[in-house]
Amino acid sequence: MPTERSEFVTLIPALRAFARTLSRDAYDADDLVQETLMKGIANINRFQPGTNMKSWLFTIMRNTFYTRIKMANREGPGLLDCASSRPAIAASQEWSLRSQEMARAIEALPDDQRQVIVLIGVLGTSYDDAASICGCAIGTIKSRLSRARHQLLGTFGEKGSGDAVTTSAISAAALQFDEARV
Repeated sequence: MPTERSEFVTLIPALRAFARTLSRDAYDADDLVQETLMKGIANINRFQPGTNMKSWLFTIMRNTFYTRIKMANREGPGLLDCASSRPAIAASQEWSLRSQEMARAIEALPDDQRQVIVLIGVLGTSYDDAASICGCAIGTIKSRLSRARHQLLGTFGEKGSGDAVTTSAISAAALQFDEARV
């Protein structure tokens, strides 16, 4: 158990980043991370040693998030839909304009594409792990990633390989993407 707990702690930044791509609200994302960690600790006996702890926790988080959405839809509009509950985003410096644009472009992607581009492009998750987390085939991950890259290229009016979007611009925007949500 001590080894798993220390691994939980090292995964918190990645969990927070993934939660923010799902919930789009910093406070809800932090709640999601906390709930994921509680469920992970409570169900640590179900974790199979030798498998990927990060994928296991990301799957718990994704399932928890979708369960919350289902419950919120049944309950109707509430605090999650209230614009005044969103914290204001602090003004940024001019040098970070491009990364802000990229963060907005990533946020504007459809949920499935945004989830994959953040998992692979920002967090550096493998295709296998991303497929496990998203609950789909590797081919689906690759097509979602390709669509997301091409949409980002189109957003910025650039021509060329979609790989360039992930390796350069997304890496530069990762920090801004995280800071914009705090």
